[in-house]
Amino acid sequence: MMEGKGVVCRETESVCPVCLKKIPAKNVRYDDKVYMEKECPRHGFFKTLIWSGGPDYEKWRQEDRAQTPVNPAKEREKGCPYDCGLCPDHRQKTCCVLLEVTSRCNLGCPICFASSGKETEAEPDLETIGRWYDMLMEKGGPFNIQLSGGEPSLRDDIPEIIRLGREKGFTFFQLNTNGIRLAHDMDYVKRLAEAGLNCVFLQFDGFSERTYLALRGKMLLDEKKAAIENCSKAGIGVVLVPVLAEGINTEEVGDILDFALEGMPAIRGVHFQPLSYFGRYDQMDPGRRYTLPQLLSDIERQTGGRMKVGDFRAGNAENPYCSFSGNFILMEDGTLRSWQKDNSCGCGSEKTAEPEASRKAQKFVARRWSAGRPKVRKVQAGNSSCCCSCSTGSLDDFLERVDTHSLAVSCMTFMDAWNLDLNRLKECYIHVVNPGDGARLIPFCAYNLTSRQGMGLYRGKTEE
Repeated sequence: MMEGKGVVCRETESVCPVCLKKIPAKNVRYDDKVYMEKECPRHGFFKTLIWSGGPDYEKWRQEDRAQTPVNPAKEREKGCPYDCGLCPDHRQKTCCVLLEVTSRCNLGCPICFASSGKETEAEPDLETIGRWYDMLMEKGGPFNIQLSGGEPSLRDDIPEIIRLGREKGFTFFQLNTNGIRLAHDMDYVKRLAEAGLNCVFLQFDGFSERTYLALRGKMLLDEKKAAIENCSKAGIGVVLVPVLAEGINTEEVGDILDFALEGMPAIRGVHFQPLSYFGRYDQMDPGRRYTLPQLLSDIERQTGGRMKVGDFRAGNAENPYCSFSGNFILMEDGTLRSWQKDNSCGCGSEKTAEPEASRKAQKFVARRWSAGRPKVRKVQAGNSSCCCSCSTGSLDDFLERVDTHSLAVSCMTFMDAWNLDLNRLKECYIHVVNPGDGARLIPFCAYNLTSRQGMGLYRGKTEE
């Protein structure tokens, strides 16, 4: 279907960036770029870039694997995105859940989606968090738990929060952190490890002073490195989390990946997050949005082809336009081997017959991002089911490298009020506990959705 010089790829629904009213939207292709276009009767026309370059936008989409949530907590009233809780229209079960345990922060990042540190809200106590855990079990848990904020490490009792969760039956705990306390307080890091923290999700945006001043307000590289070293000593896995802003640090993608490869096995992965426009950051430029295919292209170019666009796959549990992932083994000769390509050996690939995509993704993340995974059992001669002709000895070596020298590389493209696609939102499997006695699960992009004036649908609002 043609519209002007553009070709309409998909019709969907979105919201007005000014009033957050639900309005029709279209994803329109112009040459190799795709834009979301929508018009609010009161506030006019909006157009923002959502895809630039290859792979082809329409071919990227895979077969839907949608599932309905367990025990929806909210009836359908106004429709998505106003009935989150989850409502019966949501098409994906929960994989991981964020618990925002504090609004305090020791930074004032210009791009903070939570606007942390502006006002100090009462922190949930252990009894309240225990009720959250119970609710999550009723909703189909255990799920992967992300302890977030604010800066969660400002709470001294994070180890107790982890222990309580383990007592309730949860098995994977991740700390979303800027790393400042972890760099300076080794006793605290040891306490986290003893409590059972699996992974530190470490804010890590690059290496230049310009990058950190623009995104975080101060130079932090030395503290990031110290936090990684302390986590390595304590046996806690580290995933680097760069927020990528066009024109600021997108040329540091290759350097970040090289640093991660050099830091294995302490560094378990790199999880890129292109900048989204919500929370504290309101400098919207619809023509400078950094898109998923641009990142894929930059990975291949900046790694000199060691990681190729074809080594990555669209998300197979959440909506495919939300993410991609790839897994790499650093071999003894310094070469990288991708082990999820269709024509690869397949050793260690995710080919289980589990029917629930969200549960499969949950288990895979827990396994790849945790340090100190159990040793891989040696393959007995004559028992190999490997699809290639490699010898048993070389297969054993490969499996050992998977355990100690593998790196998970992924990306999550969060949506904001300008590019919110309700078809994507309904397939979100990253959920946030909305605080208060009426705690419910809210999809991440709905929870953080912010209008141009800073108005939100859910963040900062509780239901009794």
